[in-house]
Amino acid sequence: MNQYEFFLASSLEKVFPQQRPAPLEQDVCTWAGTRAAVQLVYRGASCGQTSLLQTFRITVSGAPVQPEISEVRLLPSDFPCWEDSDGDENYLTRVPGLFPDLLMPMESERFRPIPRQYRSLWLCFPIPEDARPGTFDVEIRLEPDREIAMANGQVWHAGPEAQPCTLTFRMRVGKAKLAPQTLIHTEWFHGDCLAEYYQVPPLSEEHWRIMEKFIHAAAQRHGINMLLTPVFTPPLDTAVGSERPTVQLVKITVQGEKYTFDFSLLERWTKLCREAGIEYLEIAHLFTQWGARATPKIMATVDGAEKRIFGWDVPADSPAYRSFLEQFIPALRTELERLGYDRQHVYFHISDEPTEAHLENYRTAKQQVQDLLEGCPVIDALSSFDFYRQGLVEHPVPANDHIQPFLDAGGPDLWVYYCCAQGLHVPNRFYAMPSARNRIMGVLMYRYNIRGFLHWGYNFYFNQYSREKVDPYSVTHCDYAFPSGDPYLVYPGKDGEPLSSIRAEVQSEALVDLRAFQTLEKHLGREAVLQMIDRNAGMEKMTFKKYPIDASYLLELRREVFEALEKI
Repeated sequence: MNQYEFFLASSLEKVFPQQRPAPLEQDVCTWAGTRAAVQLVYRGASCGQTSLLQTFRITVSGAPVQPEISEVRLLPSDFPCWEDSDGDENYLTRVPGLFPDLLMPMESERFRPIPRQYRSLWLCFPIPEDARPGTFDVEIRLEPDREIAMANGQVWHAGPEAQPCTLTFRMRVGKAKLAPQTLIHTEWFHGDCLAEYYQVPPLSEEHWRIMEKFIHAAAQRHGINMLLTPVFTPPLDTAVGSERPTVQLVKITVQGEKYTFDFSLLERWTKLCREAGIEYLEIAHLFTQWGARATPKIMATVDGAEKRIFGWDVPADSPAYRSFLEQFIPALRTELERLGYDRQHVYFHISDEPTEAHLENYRTAKQQVQDLLEGCPVIDALSSFDFYRQGLVEHPVPANDHIQPFLDAGGPDLWVYYCCAQGLHVPNRFYAMPSARNRIMGVLMYRYNIRGFLHWGYNFYFNQYSREKVDPYSVTHCDYAFPSGDPYLVYPGKDGEPLSSIRAEVQSEALVDLRAFQTLEKHLGREAVLQMIDRNAGMEKMTFKKYPIDASYLLELRREVFEALEKI
């Protein structure tokens, strides 16, 4: 009798060791140029101490492409959610423990089931752009190794409980060519975190090599088409009076009251971005976070020596800073135009997350640069509607738990963001949240015509306020600052390779959902697509705080959209 258990689950399941996930019941519907994923769930037999020696070999046939196979690794979290989350039932657990998230590429075709624990392999099928449409019967064959040579020279023989297993599912590749992504998507890129984690000098050749790999993954795998660009070190999550490692891309020389600029590093950065597919740049914030009271850290060569010329000790309304900006911003805009990023593809920031208490500070800071940024889009993450009502922010990026007044105002090209604070009822991607709560954002962003999505952490590997680096594999919450799953979307792997996560892959599925809705809209009209979205939602109209929470809703909606596109 086979005491091992093997079955398939959808990409929306999170497989915990002691909880059997729901098995896959639907066809996997996808399109050329996208990625489709299923999970192979397995549980080991309890046959004494030798049961841990048993390995199985996996082979996959019948798919339009061979899958990328990764082990879903469990990572610790002793801060999975905020204490005030008790009123929100849409969590998998609030108990500290081990959470499935990291996708570790398999180094061989073999895996080892663990006794009395459910684990999974992530099978990702990168469907080629030229894949033929049709239905594919995919077969997954699991063969137990019968003999294993051990390090002590002995040969271990498998018992009768280890038997071959074959699993199958249907993959359907649609005939439609999906519309390209129009959503502007940024996950803030922290180059200094990479330098610190890998222990390489900032902006050294090795640092550039690592950054290139992470930028490529962001654009090609995770649907990120806007990149935070450190023309000077971004003034983000930095303790007052302290500073982050310098990753300034513009070399500055001070000669009296005149500044000269060397953009050669910025040119190298934009070349990497263009090659990866980054369409937009967002310039580092021009003023400090939490109130726009001061200037960012800016380094320059003065009398032959490098020194800091602006920072926490220089107020936002400094005449010296205004003089600097009068020279810097026009030169920067001209250079970016030359490098292929015109003003429609370069976004600026004033200050991150100002509150109502900071209205006047923000107003003062904006007045320093308003004329210099004429014709350029300026966006900032915030929650207070007053900034928009008073005209201080023309392109607000409200948090998804504060977005309703902005929606009611009917402004065009609205963005949305979430971060650590959005832990009640709204979509987010904490470890402890179901994957459907992550993926539903694609539906909501379509429903509300969202122009852009912003998140602060693609790869933030510091603790809060950037006082010191942390190990993202063991301290998954930035030292109890943010619930696990908030600070980073990818993990730093060997040799500078970014490693993906369940959260990153599921978010990418949400972006495909959005593209599929937009493709169908071109043929049936927006109202027909909205009716399809609402039909099985079980509510009159979904909002960012009220939406279907079951994975089955998203899987069935994908099937319906797929079928509708097949009929066109």
